[in-house]
Formats: sequence, C-alpha cells, structure tokens
Amino acid sequence: MTDLQISLLAIGGTLVVGVLIFNKWQEYKAKKTVENAFGDGHDDVLMNPDAPVESIVRHEPSLDGDVQPVEDVPQHHEPMHADAATEMEAPVAIQDKELPVDELIDCVIPLEFETPVRGEKILAEIADLKYVGKKPVHFIGQSHSGERDVIAVGGAYTCLFAGVQMVSRNGPLNELEYSEFIMKLRAIADNLSAHPDIPDMNKVMVNARELHQFVAEHDAQLSVNIAANGAPWALNTLLAALEKMGFDQRPDGRLMMPDGDGGSLFTLSTNVSVSETMTSRLTLLLDVPCVAPARDGFGAMAACARSLATRLGGTVVDDGNQPISKLALDEISGQVHEFYAAMAEAQIPAGSLRAQRLFS
Repeated sequence: MTDLQISLLAIGGTLVVGVLIFNKWQEYKAKKTVENAFGDGHDDVLMNPDAPVESIVRHEPSLDGDVQPVEDVPQHHEPMHADAATEMEAPVAIQDKELPVDELIDCVIPLEFETPVRGEKILAEIADLKYVGKKPVHFIGQSHSGERDVIAVGGAYTCLFAGVQMVSRNGPLNELEYSEFIMKLRAIADNLSAHPDIPDMNKVMVNARELHQFVAEHDAQLSVNIAANGAPWALNTLLAALEKMGFDQRPDGRLMMPDGDGGSLFTLSTNVSVSETMTSRLTLLLDVPCVAPARDGFGAMAACARSLATRLGGTVVDDGNQPISKLALDEISGQVHEFYAAMAEAQIPAGSLRAQRLFS
C-alpha cells in the first residue's frame, strides 16, 4: 500500500468519525432542549401529570406566552354567541338511554314475533350479523311491557328491531349493502318465526344520501401546529414528557389527550416516522363533532399548544406555517360554537353517541 493510499484512508476515517461526533452532539443538544423545557420548575397545570383532565379544559388560549386560567364555571359552558346559546339550550330528541339502534341514523326494521322469544335464542341467531359491507348492524328488543333495550340472556321479547347505520365517514349506505342486510335479516326472521316490515329501498337510499350530506358538511377537524424556532427536539425525551403530562400513545404513533370519561379530547402527532430520533413540528388535532361542547376541546387544545410552544421554544402556526393570531383564534372559537349549535339543531349534538357513530 502506497503512502498516498494510507493518507486517503486516514483522511476518510477522520471524516467519518467527525460526522458521527457531530450527529451525537446534535442529538445531545436536542435532548437537553426538551429536558430543560419540561424541567424548569414552572407550575403549569398542562405539564402536571397529577392534574386531572378537567383542569386542562378550564383554560383558554392567549398569545402573551402564558396559559391564562379562567374562573370556574358551571359544567355546561356558556357559548359565546346568544343565538348559539338559544340553540344549545333547546331540547333535542334523544332518549335518556342511548341505545345502539337509533331511528335517526339507522335504517330500522322491526321483526314481530308470534309469541315472546327468549333473549339467548335471539342472540344465537343474530351473532354473525354485525356488518354489511362497512356499515355496522345493531339489534334491540322490545319486552311485553313495551320497553326497548339491548338483547339480554334471560329476557323475553315480543319484537326485535334491527338497525343498519345509514352513513359513516366512508359514505352512505348503498343498494348492495342494503340488499345484503335484507337477505340476512329474512333468514333470521324465518328461523325465529318473525314477520319483518321491510321498507322501500328507494326511500332508504334517499334518507341515507340526505344524512350523508349533513355528515359531509359537518365533518370538521381543526389543527394547530408548534414549529421549532431553532434546533429540533429529541423525540424520545419529548414523548416521555408528553406522556407524563397526560397524553396516551396510540399504536399508530399519535398521542391522545383523554377527556376523563374514556374518550379522546384531542390528539398530537410528531409528524415523523417511528425510526426518526428528532422532530421540529408537532400537530394537535381536534375532531370537532366527536367532542361535547362542555369539554371546550378547542380551548383546551389551543391552551396546550401555547404552553408547549412556550416551553419548547417554538411558535404556534397554522398548516401554512403562518403564526396564529389571537384574532384568528377568537374567530375560530366563535365558528366552533356556531357549529355546535347547528349540530344540536339537527338533533345530533357534538360528542353524543349519534355523532360518534356518524363521524367514525
């Protein structure tokens, strides 16, 4: 080996070592940035792992770098607009006990029995009919007293109600799905000696398309982003800190802020794959029709974004990477309350079982 080859090998080795050292230094700085952000001793309820979710919901966003607490309010928050308040206070036609078969969003078909049928026999017959295509199918029964409820072992029922959901985010019920539903329902009716009352397909399709139009017009998802002002953040340290502040990590990599009642308030995405070690952008996402107005999902999400931006040295921006002003946040908040009023007027309140089923 010549002196020139030896020199080139030495230079190459030095460059490789230099690159490795530089990368490690960058990762170290990113990790320290996150550790300093979440370990500075600020008494911030959003960063307190022992704080209940309700304390997060009671905060409103501000653009002065801090999260400003508001005074305690009743469980039902007062909307910003008088018109919206009137709509929200109006009674909606939802029974006290929400059942899995709902005449507003399902195509419901009654099957009347000649004599009362035991619940265990019904359950055995309907066990395999859970979906037609991608549309869920549910059943409830009516007892001799006229009360309707889910089918239970030991119960006796004079009528069975089968409901196929007419709309989801995948689209409306179509003719093929409806035909499959009717065919399987007739077989169940024959086995149970029941008499089904089958509605006209054309009428069902019209209802499904009208309901789908409502879903398409109200399928609102709002997001805010936190963009790093300087170096990116170390992902492993960041994820640990986010989990401590209350986020639950999902299998798809997104993090969910629980609503305190088994549901999701909003989600957070790191916008990078699981193989990445750093990120320079976080995205908070609110599924508006699936969160009840009383939880103030948008206010909680905006407050969380402001707090994270302050701690991590970032900026709250929109999807176009433009800073979000207080005026823009106020405008969005007003639109959210108008959205809630429209859903309540349509008897599909945001966060209700009806809304969660339709926007799934």
